[in-house]
Amino acid sequence: MYNDETIEETSPLRDEVEKHIRKLIKPLKEEDELKAILKVKLTKKEFKVLNNWAYNKEVEPLLEKLSIDEERYGELSLKLIKKLNQERLKQEIMI
Repeated sequence: MYNDETIEETSPLRDEVEKHIRKLIKPLKEEDELKAILKVKLTKKEFKVLNNWAYNKEVEPLLEKLSIDEERYGELSLKLIKKLNQERLKQEIMI
């Protein structure tokens, strides 16, 4: 049985999603279930950006890997945050 601290430490993706959602009514699903839903609902680039944020990785290698510049990264980030705040998606990722 896990206590809350253990769950928090092992779910960086969930913590990151929670940071960007303005109004979170219910708790989010477990990490692996959340990851599966987000992989389907987000574009590959959006998912990689979110993963990058969750694991506090450097931005430069990601920009090279995705072949995008800083401006496109900014646009992608805004679009990603908007998607995370859509009611339909929030309902899917909450318990």
